[in-house]
Amino acid sequence: MVLASQGSAVAAAAEEGKSALGRYPERVYVPNSAADTLHVIDPKTFKITATLPVGKAPHHITPSWDLTKLYVTNTSGNSLTVIDPMTGGIVGTIPVEDPYNLYFTPDGTMAVVVAERHKRLDFRDPKTWKLIKSVPVKWAGVDHLAFSRDGSYLVASCEWSGRIVKVDLKKLELVADMALGKTPVDVVRPPRQHLMFIADQTVHGVFVVDPDAWKQVDFIPTGRGTHGILRSHDEKSLYASNRL
Repeated sequence: MVLASQGSAVAAAAEEGKSALGRYPERVYVPNSAADTLHVIDPKTFKITATLPVGKAPHHITPSWDLTKLYVTNTSGNSLTVIDPMTGGIVGTIPVEDPYNLYFTPDGTMAVVVAERHKRLDFRDPKTWKLIKSVPVKWAGVDHLAFSRDGSYLVASCEWSGRIVKVDLKKLELVADMALGKTPVDVVRPPRQHLMFIADQTVHGVFVVDPDAWKQVDFIPTGRGTHGILRSHDEKSLYASNRL
């Protein structure tokens, strides 16, 4: 199974050197924000096997922490569409306000709903989806994040403000922010490393940040419109998508 957006569950499995994804049929899931649908594609034949109606403006797809479900984040529809990765079908809908993006803490105890238009991170119970606490982010465009290696904090990008922020996961409070580039988007921490790699769509490259020291340590020029970052299966490389 290949996901359009990889959540912390996949990263956690990779951290432990194992994966639970092999038991599912290999599929590519692609959200279509303009049509409010989800395409299911067989990567062996490159054919669309299903087009599913989801909520309004789906943006990302995140696996549940235990890798048994997929969640489509319908940001304008204020809902999560639940997909069974075994069948590729819809099995439920969960009302959640403004889920532009979705992550799970490394220990699986909290879901982190990235409410971009409301400028906040909503920490929720991943079973009941009840709100635990909202953490306001004063910078516009909060959208992607990664967790520290020890799981004590997260780092989130604020795309429209040229900043990144750090949130303490014990206090559930914003504890630091930093100016970085112009439009930072995807944030990735490779397994067994502490450095974070942050794509910037306007300066056309990837910033390398030491999140413990809270400083930029490098910048890697790539192509125009660097947006997403994905690691190779052998974990030796990172791929940056240059969408412009």
